[in-house]
Amino acid sequence: MADVVLQVAAKALIVNDKGEVLILREPEKDNLGSQDGLYGLVGGRIDSNESYDQALHREVFEETGLKVEILRPIYVGEWYPVINGKKHHIIAVFSVCRAKSTDVKLSKEHDDYKWVQPGEAAKFAFMPPDDKVVARYAEWQIKN
Repeated sequence: MADVVLQVAAKALIVNDKGEVLILREPEKDNLGSQDGLYGLVGGRIDSNESYDQALHREVFEETGLKVEILRPIYVGEWYPVINGKKHHIIAVFSVCRAKSTDVKLSKEHDDYKWVQPGEAAKFAFMPPDDKVVARYAEWQIKN
């Protein structure tokens, strides 16, 4: 397993005051080559000497221009993408976050965004395990 790059990621399921979830689309030809054209949630790898909260706030701001309040963890997922020809093992902690505004300013990492009701997210082509995270949140909303 020495040929696999292990990374830890901080991911955000961002909700607005209407209960909608923010989803972002990877460009058809993204720079990583693993999730072309798929929708997903905000987030990325935690840097050395960076806390989970710091990484989550940084990633959210870099990708969307938003500031958020971190509410609670909702899911831990892992996947094994090939990025630039190298196999990775990424473990991510997903947290529900409340957006302090809805004025999204996308970075070059994404080419589209949508605010959608959690139950409608299944209509979009999603990258795993982000699809499971949104489904879990939708189930939680129904129960509460």
